[in-house]
Amino acid sequence: MIDRHRLVETFLRLAAINSPTGNEKGVADVLEADLRALGFDVLRDAAGERVNGDTGNVIAAKKGTVSEAVPILFNAHMDTVMPTEGWGYKIEDGVIRSNGHTILGADDKAGIAAVIEAMKAIQEEEIPHGDIQIVFSIGEEVGLWGAKYLDYSLITSKCAFVYDLGTPVGSVVVAAPSHDNIMAKIRGRAAHAGTRPEDGISAIAAAGKAISNMRLGRIDHETTANIGIISGGTARNIVPDFCEVKGEARSRDEKKLDAQVQHMVEAFHDAAAEIGASVEIEVERSYQAYRLSESDEVVRIAVAAARKVGIEPKMHETGGGSDASIFNTKGIPTIVIGVGYEKAHSTEEYLPISDFVKSAEMALAIVQVAAGA
Repeated sequence: MIDRHRLVETFLRLAAINSPTGNEKGVADVLEADLRALGFDVLRDAAGERVNGDTGNVIAAKKGTVSEAVPILFNAHMDTVMPTEGWGYKIEDGVIRSNGHTILGADDKAGIAAVIEAMKAIQEEEIPHGDIQIVFSIGEEVGLWGAKYLDYSLITSKCAFVYDLGTPVGSVVVAAPSHDNIMAKIRGRAAHAGTRPEDGISAIAAAGKAISNMRLGRIDHETTANIGIISGGTARNIVPDFCEVKGEARSRDEKKLDAQVQHMVEAFHDAAAEIGASVEIEVERSYQAYRLSESDEVVRIAVAAARKVGIEPKMHETGGGSDASIFNTKGIPTIVIGVGYEKAHSTEEYLPISDFVKSAEMALAIVQVAAGA
């Protein structure tokens, strides 16, 4: 029932549209037309206005033919990371690959295409189904913007399936971490580095001391921490009086996250005090942890759907965030499903077509299982 050729063509048509974060309108226009042709009511919310983007989330709904079915929602995001200019692809031995100069865009246009193909199969085969909603979101890659600013008054689904994971196909993400962003602004005192360095207080030196005293990387099996950006100074011959450091910490255990963040904050304060600098620190929660179990309806549906298409599902706990992190916080039980792509966010990104087809088959099976088939 899944048309392999059509699935690939849908993906390539979407991937050819340049849509880095904030510029998703071209993809949204195509998807709105596609969904209307499939019998969905479609609108866009105002999420794009909140983040200076060129479009909002695409929100589609189709009334079910099975009244007792579980109302479900599919999600995938329209934006991609860069580089995207000069996009191209090649197909070799049943695998779609990037041209080596840009990303392929399978993250997450393969997810979109899998959902669209499942909806086409439903229409063609007149497959019984319950109420279906689809949210194709904006700004996922830079901060889950679309999910954060989605108009939840429009969402009536009881559970959601986010098609935004690589391999293995049929994997089910049932737990994800809380994520805190940390920004430290360190202030020292400027001085001439060649004639009066002793008069200066190096903000960069304070940052270096702080970072060298931090536990970073893999802290334990559910906790990570990283310093990602350091900026400061104005010239090589001036003791830098300002330095800004941006980092993060994540954990699926709230107490562990709090302890790691406190450790990083104290490291900044201790290092600044040691050399006479000052520091201001901001900690912001990006998203909240969630954990589901095999007894949750959304997981039961996914497990049954995977087995329906010949996949033995695997339960996963991840260290990354997705729109599912926000949906779960909003009270919509949500899991993430594997689509099959590899090496996302790189110019080596690729997508095995056989896995891609299987992910679309699973999307169709989710609809059938939710409808009691």
